[in-house]
Amino acid sequence: MTTKIFVNLPVKDLSKTMDFFSHLGFTYNKQFTDDKAACMVISDDSFVMLLTEKFFRTFTKKKVVDATRNTEVLVSISAESRERVDQMMKIAMSMGATEAGEPQEMSFMYGRSFNDPNGHIWEIVWMDMNAEQQDTVH
Repeated sequence: MTTKIFVNLPVKDLSKTMDFFSHLGFTYNKQFTDDKAACMVISDDSFVMLLTEKFFRTFTKKKVVDATRNTEVLVSISAESRERVDQMMKIAMSMGATEAGEPQEMSFMYGRSFNDPNGHIWEIVWMDMNAEQQDTVH
């Protein structure tokens, strides 16, 4: 059996957040999407559960951080090319995201990051796996 990952994030406005990520090309699994939560599909085995803050609080006794002020997690996803990294950044920025840091460039990797409308930091990264293997020490 393949292990699947579900990252759960609290959001202030579910509809606005879904619209934001739809513009970046993500889709939703309707089976697990309603007025309290949306299951955003990253890949066949990776998902982000966007949960209204009220619903998110039912899963924890801890205080939910304000992602616009504090960082608890960085969500990183891969892109198929450097051009796709830049394209996703451009779309995110046009939808109200803010840049979270300077572009990161290495011989085998290129990445950029943004703050989504809820303040969560997303990194979009392209990696040349062949070059990375050459740089890896065994």
